[in-house]
Amino acid sequence: MDTRRETDSMGPIEVPAERYWGAQTQRSLHHFAIGEERIPLAVVHALALIKKAAARVNRQLDNLPDDIASLIEQAADDILSGSLDQHFPLSVWQTGSGTQSNMNVNEVIANRANQLAGQPLGGKQPVHPNDHVNRAQSSNDTFPSAMHVAAVKETHARLLPAVQALRTALAKQAEQHKALIKIGRTHLMDATPVTFGQELSAFVSQLDMGLEAVEQALPKVCALAQGGTAVGTGLNAPPRFASLLAAEVAQLTGLPFTSADNKFAALSGHEPLVQLHGAFRQLALTLMKLANDLRLLGSGPRAGLAEVRLPANEPGSSIMPGKVNPTQCEALSMIACQVLGNDVTLGVATSHGHLQLNVFKPVIIHNLLQSIRLLADGCTSFREHCIEGLEPDTAKMREHLDNSLMLVTALNPVIGYDKAADIAKKAYAEGTTLKQAALALGYLDEAQFDAAVRPEGMLGSAD
Repeated sequence: MDTRRETDSMGPIEVPAERYWGAQTQRSLHHFAIGEERIPLAVVHALALIKKAAARVNRQLDNLPDDIASLIEQAADDILSGSLDQHFPLSVWQTGSGTQSNMNVNEVIANRANQLAGQPLGGKQPVHPNDHVNRAQSSNDTFPSAMHVAAVKETHARLLPAVQALRTALAKQAEQHKALIKIGRTHLMDATPVTFGQELSAFVSQLDMGLEAVEQALPKVCALAQGGTAVGTGLNAPPRFASLLAAEVAQLTGLPFTSADNKFAALSGHEPLVQLHGAFRQLALTLMKLANDLRLLGSGPRAGLAEVRLPANEPGSSIMPGKVNPTQCEALSMIACQVLGNDVTLGVATSHGHLQLNVFKPVIIHNLLQSIRLLADGCTSFREHCIEGLEPDTAKMREHLDNSLMLVTALNPVIGYDKAADIAKKAYAEGTTLKQAALALGYLDEAQFDAAVRPEGMLGSAD
């Protein structure tokens, strides 16, 4: 492999000749060859966006020459286009501050900028990765700022639209089946009637609550640590750098980013990300129940509840011909499990903010972005391949409704709880209908029974 020599404060090191990264990235590759998880490209692109914004602000504050700032912007734009994605190979399992990924971006921008200026890679002229690309910054404020930028952008671009679309699809099904009466179940046992629309409306409301929780958490994540530099004091950053950079990032993204009020907290704690992921956890809990309820309602087709026909997307067994399984439910519930596990990781990692810096940043943002991607993709897949093709089995619903003993609940105000219980127990023990048991006991006549036990009159009008 052809190499070139790059240097850093520890001396020279050989780097693959065709790569834009430099010495610190190469050292990280050597010392942290751990696992397969890479720093998410969403974070890399967020870092490039911050470098672009920093170059603009530094030029505005006469802290960087125009030509250098322009070269940095051009190189950052190359990263943002995705054309340089292969030059960001670092593992999540690296320094806990994200310093090596910050330097990976600094080195790529510097080498690409120098190439644009007609200079060879590795020469650090005219653009230096530390002195110019990292001007007025520290990894300690830049990496957490990139974490927040990536989290907000991905939430807006991926998660919220996907959850909203699933919510809309469920609302459409709920409206379509608002008059379809079926038996309700509590404790997995027969209960009083509901409509299928009412049953589905619960998930619409639960997803609304999840969306609201995400929206409520986002403003605090929009507050950026940038400007705190090494420990929160802002050493080496010019006055107004923090506020101007936040405004520039807001302008570049179209999102309401601001400068964090307390940079010490922004460097050493990650409560805003914990709160945001708490909303993701809430969504995961709702999705788990949705997947499990449809899995139960669709069980069968002849030995289960079989009240819902789930789309048959693929064969379900390598040995049982014709078997079809609720695979979309299984995938969504596995996603929910992963998100719940990610939430534990975020909580533990955030609790380890020692003194002026939390050094669990890469694993925090890796897990948070994974949750966003899984929830978004999972909601989209579940909507397309399950909810939109879901059909109720009206005959099976009616059969279960007619056979349910809990229709006897409508007799409580007519003959009292104890006599109603006698009817239910007699019908169950003798295998008869509720009406047959009621007439046999002589508690009421057929007309009285028919007037009271009407499923359509048992749906309530809850305020």
